[in-house]
Amino acid sequence: MARRPLPRILSTGSAQIARSRELARTAADSATDVLHPLITITRGLRRLASAGRRRWAETPKDRRGPLLFLVASVVLVVALVPYGPLLAAISLMAAAAWHGRERKSPEPEGPDESQTQRLQSLYEALVPYFSAAEDPDPLYTHGGEWEKAFPAYDFDATGRITHLLVRYPAYFTDGEAESRARIEQLLHAKSGRGREYHFTWDEEGNELTVTVLAPLPTDIAAQRFVTAPGETVLGFTDPTQVQRTLPLGHGDGQRDVPPVVWRTGIRSTEPHLLVMGQPGSGTSTLLRSIALQALQYGDVVIVEGGGTGEYACLTGRDGVLAVECGLAGALASLEWAATETERRLIAVNHARQAGRPAPDDTKRPLWVLLDRPTAFTHLAAADGRKDPQSLLQVPLRHGRAANVTVVVADQFDSAEALSDPVRQHTRARVVLGPATAEQLEAVLGAPPHTTPVAQVPPGRGYARLGTGPVHRLQVPATPDPYDDATSEADRQAVLALLPERTTPADGETVPSDAVASEAVASEAVASEAVVAEAP
Repeated sequence: MARRPLPRILSTGSAQIARSRELARTAADSATDVLHPLITITRGLRRLASAGRRRWAETPKDRRGPLLFLVASVVLVVALVPYGPLLAAISLMAAAAWHGRERKSPEPEGPDESQTQRLQSLYEALVPYFSAAEDPDPLYTHGGEWEKAFPAYDFDATGRITHLLVRYPAYFTDGEAESRARIEQLLHAKSGRGREYHFTWDEEGNELTVTVLAPLPTDIAAQRFVTAPGETVLGFTDPTQVQRTLPLGHGDGQRDVPPVVWRTGIRSTEPHLLVMGQPGSGTSTLLRSIALQALQYGDVVIVEGGGTGEYACLTGRDGVLAVECGLAGALASLEWAATETERRLIAVNHARQAGRPAPDDTKRPLWVLLDRPTAFTHLAAADGRKDPQSLLQVPLRHGRAANVTVVVADQFDSAEALSDPVRQHTRARVVLGPATAEQLEAVLGAPPHTTPVAQVPPGRGYARLGTGPVHRLQVPATPDPYDDATSEADRQAVLALLPERTTPADGETVPSDAVASEAVASEAVASEAVVAEAP
C-alpha cells in the first residue's frame, strides 16, 4: 500500500510550532532578566515571612504577648520618627534582596563515592607492605580506615589521584632501595599508568608524598639562551628542581622556564659529558644544540660515526674546525685534538712557572663532539687501525686544565663498546628516550625520583651532573635544517644560529644570508658530499 504524503498544514505546522516555542522562550528569558530584581525581592520577602512564621511557631505561648507588645512598640516608634516608614521600607527591601539572592550549593567536603573506593583499594594494596603481625596498634589492616593513612589527597577531573600523602609505620625499611622501589611501583600501578610520579620520602616523619608531574614543554625551539661563558643549557626541567629560570621567546610572547645548566671550564667539576639513548631519542639533537651554544665562545670538532650527515649544516662555518664522518678523518681530528691538548698544557705550565697569565691561544674553549664513536671501533678493528676512542684519553684526563671539553653520545646497544676513559671521566650524564630503571641507574649512577614512562617525545629524558640530583630533561628542538621532515619554523630557528661561513683559501667568498636560496642549495650539495664520503 503506497504511503500518502502528509497534508501541507501538518508538514509545516511542526516548524511553526518550534519557531513559536523559541520566540516564547526568548521572551520569557528577556522578561526574567528585566524582572530579576523584582523576583529577587519577592523571593526574599517570602523567605523572611517563612522565617517569621517559624519563629512565631517556635515561641512559647506564654511569651507571645510580650513579643507582640515589643513588635507594636517598634512599629510605633518607626512611625513617629521622621522618614521612619521610608527608612523601614528601604531596610526591608534590602533585607529581602539579601535573603532572596541565588545561593550556590556548597561544594561537598571530602571525596565522593568513586574517590573513596579508589583510596580504599589503594589502602588495601599497601597493607601487606606496611603491616606486621606483632604490631599492637597497626596503621594498616585489612578492612581498616584509610583516613589516618592518607591525611592529604587531591584528584583531577577524571577522578585519578594527582597528590597523595602517605603515612607509614616507623618499622618500615624506608632506607632500603628495594623496599622503596616496591612501594613506588605499587603506587604507580594503582594510581594510573601513563603519567610520571614524583616520590618524596621523609624518613624522619615516616611520610611519603606522591605528586603527579606535568609534562615538560616540547615546543621550545633553538634560540640564544641568556647564559654566561662556560654555561651550556642541556634542556629544561621542573620548576621545583632548580632555583633559576631563563627568559625564552615563545612565538610573539616570552616565558620563563627552569633550565638544566652544565658548567664547563677550568673550575668545573664535571668537565665532560656522556649522552646515552635509543635510536631516534634525540641524542644528535642535543649535540647540535650544544655545538650551536659552544660556537659563541669557542671552536668545535665534530666526529660522526653514524654517517648520516646530521651535522652537514655546520661544515665550513666559522669556529667549526672539522666535521668528520669517515674513519681516517676521525683519527686525524682526534689525534690533532690530543696534540692540541698537550700543547695547551705545556704552554699553560710554562706561563705559570714564569709568573705570567695563560696565553691567549689556550683560553679559547675547544669542544670535541663525538656522535656514536663505537661505530668506528668495529671499522678500526676490521681495518687493523687504532680505535679512535684511544685518542680521547688525553683530552678526557687533562681537558679541564687545557680548556678542552669532550661530549660523547652513543646508544644503549653499543654501551659495552665504550672505552674505560670515556666511562671514568664523563661525570655529567644524560639519558634520552625510553629506558628501564636498571639502565637509568647504570648510566646516571642513581635512580630517578620519578617513574619513567614507556612513550616519551624525542629529546625527553634525565640528566645528572656529577653527584647532584637526577633531573627530568627536555632538550630544545634543534633538528637538522636540511632534513625534509623539519618544519619551516624550526629550520629558520636553527639557520639563524649558524655562524657565518669562512672564506676558502683561494679567496672566493661563500654566499651568506644575502642570497638565502643559493646558500641552502650549496649547503645541500655539501651535505650530500659529506654523506657520500662516509664509510
